Amino acid sequence: MTFKPDLKIKNHDALKSAIKQAKQQGIVMPTFAQMINPEKIPAKVRSRLREIGLWDLDPANLFRINWHNTPSTEGGEFGEVNYLELPSSLTGVSARIIVLLGKWFPTGTHKVGAAYGCLAPQLVTGGFDPARQKAVWPSTGNYCRGGAYDSNLLSCESIAILPEGMSQERFAWLDKVAGETIKTPGSESNVKEIFDKCNELRHSGQELVIFNQFDEFGNYIWHYEVTGRAMLEVLNLSMHSTDRYQGVVLATGSGGTLASGDYLKQKFPASRVVASEALQCPTLLNAGFGSHRIEGIGDKHIPWIHNVKNTDMVVAIDDEAAISLMRLFNEPEGQNFLARQGVDETTLQSLDLIAISGIANVLAACKMAKFYEMTEQDVILTVATDSMEMYQSRLQELRAEKGEFSAEQSSAIFARYLLGNDISHTKELGYYEKRHIHNLKYYTWIEQQGKEVEELNAQWYEPNYWTDKQGNLNEIDALINAFNEKVLAG
Repeated sequence: MTFKPDLKIKNHDALKSAIKQAKQQGIVMPTFAQMINPEKIPAKVRSRLREIGLWDLDPANLFRINWHNTPSTEGGEFGEVNYLELPSSLTGVSARIIVLLGKWFPTGTHKVGAAYGCLAPQLVTGGFDPARQKAVWPSTGNYCRGGAYDSNLLSCESIAILPEGMSQERFAWLDKVAGETIKTPGSESNVKEIFDKCNELRHSGQELVIFNQFDEFGNYIWHYEVTGRAMLEVLNLSMHSTDRYQGVVLATGSGGTLASGDYLKQKFPASRVVASEALQCPTLLNAGFGSHRIEGIGDKHIPWIHNVKNTDMVVAIDDEAAISLMRLFNEPEGQNFLARQGVDETTLQSLDLIAISGIANVLAACKMAKFYEMTEQDVILTVATDSMEMYQSRLQELRAEKGEFSAEQSSAIFARYLLGNDISHTKELGYYEKRHIHNLKYYTWIEQQGKEVEELNAQWYEPNYWTDKQGNLNEIDALINAFNEKVLAG
């Protein structure tokens, strides 16, 4: 049995319909090669981008789905990958911790890329008819925003699904962009309720296609091909000749971003992939459950597209640490305190680029550095999925609940959650620990979601299962180019 991506034409009528609609709307789709290297984007498109904002609902912004956007909300083009290196005066560790920044994608998060990686292959193979079907985007926040945005730019009807307890900024934005928004019970940890809503929609009689980020390999492929290469670029830009790349640290979330670790492991075989999660819901660490406040990372299941066999360590982060540091990084008294600790002005002015899940990733990277006793020659990569732009309401809620932020609180939070961040709640994974986590997929994906146990076993036992998902970039791009040629034909 083969589990290679299906890139054959599925429905010729649907493909013709998609081409017709794209022609009417003047839509041209970017290739993966252009997302990896924006220098390949046509001059005409680049000229158009100089006239529009980063978040504008303009089809040209599809070409801004990459890590290289000029860090500007209006009229930018492309440059180096956007990243931030955090100083030891902030992290409390000697290792170099480098954070890729999702802020400068359209919608302010790289999830717009993962959504495109799921939608585009279906459009160009006739797997989705935008004139007849709706695109459904189940998410704990940012992915459904990215899906709604991509759908809007590609002239597709969309349904965004996310828990009712997510930040209000998400809902306010979706009201303007998504065709429909469905709120499911609970908050960050309630992923099953999202899946249940998807199953309800499947049986509703509506014409729709569900793009579930937790099992869609378009998510995995986009991060493997695009994010993985962006990370390699950052290493080439930032590493000194004596430096050692040690690994990437990422919240599990949908499992997609972890694919970048698969890419880097092929370039640096000794490097590690570290998966983090919330301590209040320690699914990977302890087969546990619960509720937490680190928005956007999902939990209580193992994503189908998570290559567990390639994961070397699991780290759990206390959500109180991430929430407290959010205040320390963004309140005036917190910034004043950090300045007195020697944190430079450039870093202070950049801390709002790292939101709650990004802070949790940084804390997990610090734990990794301490666990392996790393020095200033060791480099760790991580990602800030989004920025504080989507969480100002959370700061207001905390002020209302706990009062104004003080210098004393700054000192206590810095000492406890940064200087005092130790190696507790970490687990280095051997063969059987990895197998234990992998087997947890059974309960969600086989029993609940109807996957085949043969594929679950193939993920673990077949040496080519994951590599067969990779290396299809040229084939996907050929389909996108063929689609664009028909759109542009007279």
